[in-house]
Amino acid sequence: MGKPVGDRVVVLGGSITGLFAASALSEAYREVIIVDRDEIVGVREPRRGAPQARHINGLLARGARAMEELFPEITSQMITAGCPQTDLSGTVRWYFNGMPLKQVRAGLTNVGCRRPILEHHVRERVQALGNVTFYQRYDLTGLVFDAAGTRVVGARVQRRDGGTEETLEADLVVDATGRGSRTPVWLENKGFGRVAEEGSKIGLGYVTRHYKLRTDPFGKDHSIICVANPELPRGAIFTKTDSGLVELTTYGLLGDHPPTDPEGFNAFVKTLAAPEIYEAIIEAEPIDDPVLFRFPTTLRRRYDKMARMPERLLVLGDAVCTPNPVFAQAQSLAALQALALRDELRAGRVPDALEFTRTVGRIIDPAWGLTEGINLSFPGVEGKRTRVWKIMQAYMHRVQIAATRDSGVTEAFMRSAGLVDPVEALMRPSMVLRVLRNSGAARQSESVQR
Repeated sequence: MGKPVGDRVVVLGGSITGLFAASALSEAYREVIIVDRDEIVGVREPRRGAPQARHINGLLARGARAMEELFPEITSQMITAGCPQTDLSGTVRWYFNGMPLKQVRAGLTNVGCRRPILEHHVRERVQALGNVTFYQRYDLTGLVFDAAGTRVVGARVQRRDGGTEETLEADLVVDATGRGSRTPVWLENKGFGRVAEEGSKIGLGYVTRHYKLRTDPFGKDHSIICVANPELPRGAIFTKTDSGLVELTTYGLLGDHPPTDPEGFNAFVKTLAAPEIYEAIIEAEPIDDPVLFRFPTTLRRRYDKMARMPERLLVLGDAVCTPNPVFAQAQSLAALQALALRDELRAGRVPDALEFTRTVGRIIDPAWGLTEGINLSFPGVEGKRTRVWKIMQAYMHRVQIAATRDSGVTEAFMRSAGLVDPVEALMRPSMVLRVLRNSGAARQSESVQR
């Protein structure tokens, strides 16, 4: 533990964002309290407060590296515990526009496991820190401000079994309560103004089922992913996971949601670009029934544009931004925000609330811009399509075509998608030439086939 900058910090929310934040905070505060509405310690199954935990969740390559920075050796511990390792460009069989990309191992590694198992491993590491306490089955009823109303000095909580309301005094409060965060309401009521919001109506719905396989569609691969496109706004992620299971999440945009009855679900999967997924599941042993999750809109709360924020309040993770979950950015962004928080604390200072919102904003910007741009490629998604966007979309389409012929383009594409490199890396002159060289012939071939 480094030099303390305070006595107590209260983290509101005990899911991945709160756990990542707790790792950073434990170095600088004598006591870290994590408050959650569920029973979470020792839990290895989906819980009511995290409905998305029944579906595929994952860290991108940069997010996995960030998690390893926060919890050294956690990757090897998870592998030892039976979680398979993957390489984003080498052991994932990608289908874009119905065509498979060339594969290459590029060190873009990650560990595959169900979200409750990931939370369990991370939570065990947080519990081992020694100065962290879990307040389980507590509702958050409000923030506590000082007399001047300019600083947050604690949080009000209440046991869900009907206990009396308690005030947890704190030197810092971190809101990691997710998309349902009530901080915007509390700030507006305290005169800080309305938090601006933006996002896209994507009408996403996804359905998940787990299996034990009787045939092997993977070969040397870990996952099979077919990405939705404007011509077929359906996709799927089919992946090996912990406990010898495979996990299938299939999705549709703009209201084209997979059915939840087994027969309808299978029929939906049969329409996907990767026929081997359907061929595998009709022979497999289902472990559970299909479960639906609806995600109508992406959402970003622009705390980074606020004129002022109360001191000693930080907002992280999904409480700030919930991008399109198909692109698996949320947990990785939370890990990167936790690293930024740790950097501030290791410098021996409590983060300035307003400035840290801007730091979080800069972390979110590239990922948000990339996926919101992809959302607009679907004609039914409302939004402004600028000339720059049209040029970028045309180029990214050529990147995807080139990646079906050149594994080097696949690697560069996945480094950007995995948040390891900025998207601008795909615009370097040498890469542009490579993309144009490998996409022109492919496009001519497509025209002949049509």
